[in-house]
Amino acid sequence: MTDTDGWFAAVDRDDPDAMAAAIREGRADEPRDWPALALEAGFASDEDGYYDALGEATTAATRAAVTERERADDQQLVHAIRAMDDCSRTANELAERLAEWAGTVDPEAGTGVEYARKLARGEADDDLEEPAIRSLAERVADLADEADDLREFVERQTPAVAPNLSALAEPVLSARLIALAGGLEALAKKPSGTVQVLGAEDALFAHLRGHAPSPKHGIIYTHDAVRGTHPENRGSAARAVAGKLAIAARVDHYSGESKPELEAELAERIETIQARTVDDDADSDDGSADTGGVDDE
Repeated sequence: MTDTDGWFAAVDRDDPDAMAAAIREGRADEPRDWPALALEAGFASDEDGYYDALGEATTAATRAAVTERERADDQQLVHAIRAMDDCSRTANELAERLAEWAGTVDPEAGTGVEYARKLARGEADDDLEEPAIRSLAERVADLADEADDLREFVERQTPAVAPNLSALAEPVLSARLIALAGGLEALAKKPSGTVQVLGAEDALFAHLRGHAPSPKHGIIYTHDAVRGTHPENRGSAARAVAGKLAIAARVDHYSGESKPELEAELAERIETIQARTVDDDADSDDGSADTGGVDDE
């Protein structure tokens, strides 16, 4: 499409894919009387016909763009990690129900997902003969197995989608961060202060309303560098981890190059933080997330 031609130039009116491609790929430096040009080119017989074709083309172009985005590797990770969490949560909830039910029949009945698995396999040391209880145990075991399979998928796929992020935060945590952000591109555009509190939105909003202190971390608390740091220094550790994760996400999205130095730099920074005494940390930054979007480390 040139500045003088319309998106409909050389496009078959009966080919919706070609029209959608013309809409997605075309451009114009300034608006023109496109309906009139379409009539002159013989693309449409009247103005209503032009707008009907335009509606079909834009709808098809939007549908194609959404499909392409949903099939992207990072979106597959988003669906996988959410499905894994759903299966795990449901399995645990049903395992509690199973334990309560089985306990009414056998006081020695066990608890948890592993008990459900044993019961489903007929390996539990009990006298349960109620088919419905065993059927529920099978459902719990199936959901738990599905969660395990999804975890394996996430652990296998995340390093391919976000290698630097996975190296710094392990695959499952990386996938959770991508899911919370809405995708790798969205995560790459977030400042480190936002990455630091992903998963702690309720606490952050309470802070913004003046009802609570600023949260020091969200789900990155599960990172070994944060969880393994003294509570008085965890805020600083979370800030350091978030800074490197934000950089890693940007590298993964915009270039895909491997940056092993990020891991070494983070390890050095965490070692320094963990070497602090509580008194030293009291005189330094408290490590709370900066909601103003300051530059990353």
